[in-house]
Amino acid sequence: MARVSQEHLDARRRQIVEGAARCFARDGFHATSMQDVLKETGLSAGAVYRYFPSKDAIIVALALEVLERVGGSFSRAAAAEPPVQPGDVLADTLEEVLQTLDVPPSLIIQVWAETLRNPELAAVLHRGINAVIASWTAIAQNYQRQGLMRDDVPAEHVARTVAACVQGFLIQRALLAPDLRPDVLRDGLRGLTSLTLD
Repeated sequence: MARVSQEHLDARRRQIVEGAARCFARDGFHATSMQDVLKETGLSAGAVYRYFPSKDAIIVALALEVLERVGGSFSRAAAAEPPVQPGDVLADTLEEVLQTLDVPPSLIIQVWAETLRNPELAAVLHRGINAVIASWTAIAQNYQRQGLMRDDVPAEHVARTVAACVQGFLIQRALLAPDLRPDVLRDGLRGLTSLTLD
């Protein structure tokens, strides 16, 4: 029997995750069955269950994928020299996620809601968000070391505010303005950071 390459296994896994994401985005997690995922992907039950024992496992895989992409981008920004403007980091990261992962913001919000009933997913999300906050804390500390940001504000508070901007952007895009672009954050943060008061 011929050995299946890792590349083939990765492509099959990607096929399942992408098909499930389309189903979840269209019908929601709870209205989507594993049969729907099988139909969407065109794969047999055995092929799908080889990678994912349940629908919840696919949801966890989706969350991990988004968080790893976001976390990696923010980690690179934390190490950047010279420092990158906060709005540029946010906008570029969101643009990358929206373009390369093809995960609609409505699906991301469903994942957040699902953490209220799924402890495994909640743990994944907590780890991922904590990693993002750690990266942004490092970015803020770098700004402070270089005299680009006030040092009397805790860097973690800056990080949590930035995380809230991302979450708010995704909520607006999912619920109010589906064509909202990440450049809105770039411009908005540029405006806020240029504020001068007497």
